[in-house]
Amino acid sequence: MSAPRGPLLVVAGEASGDLAAAPVVRRRADAFGMGGDALRAAGCEIVADVRDSTAMGLGGVSARALAIVRAWRSITREARRRRPAVALLVNYTEFNVRLARALRRLGTRIVFYGAPQVWAWRPGRARHIAPLVDHMAVMFPFEEALWRAAGAPTTWVGHHALEAPRTPRAAARERLGLAAQGEAVAILPGSRPHEVRRLLPPMLAALADLRAARGTVEARVLLAPSLDRATAASATAQAARAGVEAVLAGSSGITAHLAAFDVALTASGTASLECVLSGTPPVIAYRVDLVTELAARALLKTPHVGLPNIVLGRRAFAELLQRDANAARMAEEVSRVLDAPEAARADAAEVVRRLTREGPPPSARVADLLTGSSGPDATRGAPWAAVDARP
Repeated sequence: MSAPRGPLLVVAGEASGDLAAAPVVRRRADAFGMGGDALRAAGCEIVADVRDSTAMGLGGVSARALAIVRAWRSITREARRRRPAVALLVNYTEFNVRLARALRRLGTRIVFYGAPQVWAWRPGRARHIAPLVDHMAVMFPFEEALWRAAGAPTTWVGHHALEAPRTPRAAARERLGLAAQGEAVAILPGSRPHEVRRLLPPMLAALADLRAARGTVEARVLLAPSLDRATAASATAQAARAGVEAVLAGSSGITAHLAAFDVALTASGTASLECVLSGTPPVIAYRVDLVTELAARALLKTPHVGLPNIVLGRRAFAELLQRDANAARMAEEVSRVLDAPEAARADAAEVVRRLTREGPPPSARVADLLTGSSGPDATRGAPWAAVDARP
C-alpha cells in the first residue's frame, strides 16, 4: 500500500516521546507537530515546543496549564489547516487521547506509539481509548494482548531505547573526561523541571556521602535536552557547587554517555530503562507533591514503578520513593551496587533479553504502520512475537 497523502502530525509532549518519534520522522519529509530537539533535528517542523508544556503530577500540570493550552491551540489550529492524513501520537496520554478525539473529526488516521500504561493504573481506560486508535504500537510485549483484548489493532514494535546510539565504555569515559579506571556514578535528575528541583539536591548530597565513605568517586550530572534554559542553568550551578560537571545531552539523549558509568542514580521513568539497556545498573528515585502521592497510592495497580522492575516482575533494582528518596538511602543503594556489581549486571542483561527481538527496529515498524502497510496481525508468528516479558 502506498503512503497516504497529506502531512504527518507528530505529538510528543515529553522527552522520551521526542526521542522515540525522531527516528520514525527521519523516514518522512512532511512532518509537523509538538516535540523537542530530537524531532527538530530529524526534520520535523515544531509548532509547539516540549519545553513549554512538559509537566507531570497534578501540581505540575496546574503550574503549566497555560502553556499546555497554548500547545493545544497551536496543534489543533495547524491540524485543521493542514489536514494531516495520519497522526503519530507518542505517550503524553491525557493530552493525546483528547487530541485523538478531535483528529477523528478531521478524518485523520491515528497511530498511538507508547501505549497508555493501563496496566499500572486506571485499567478501565483501555476500552474507552481503543476505539479512538487505528493502530496501537506498543513498546512492551505484555501490552500486545492487553490492547487487543480492549479492541485496538495492536503491534508490539519494541522499545525505542533499543535503537538509541551507544558509545563503548572507554570512548564514553574519554568523551566525558573520566579516568579510564575507577568508580563513576551517573546522576540523572529527570527530564522535567519539577523533577530536577526535587531530586538533584539529595542526589548531590548522596554523592558527597559516597565520596566521604569511599574516597575518589567520579560523577557527572546528565541533563535532558528537554529542560528549559533556566532549569538547566540552575542544575549546572548546583552541580558546580558540589564539584560535579553537568553535561547537557544532545538531541540523541543520554544513552551515548551511559556506558561510561558503573551505576546510575536516576529519576524513575524511561531513563531507568535506558540505563539498563546500556548495561548500567540504576538506583531509581522519585518524589512527587502530596496531592499526586495520595492519588498514586489510590490508583496504582503495580507493585513497582521502575520500568526494569516491571519488565522483570520483581524488585531487582532499588526504588527509593518519596521520603526514602533521601541522600543517606541513595548513597547506601549506590554503594550496594558498586560493592557487588555482578548481580545487578545480570539483572540488566535479563531485561535486555526480554525486550530484544529479531526483525526491523521499532522506528521501521512504526513507519510501516503509518503507511498502513502493516496490519494488526503483522507480527503474529514472527520470531520476536514469541518472547514473553510478562511479569
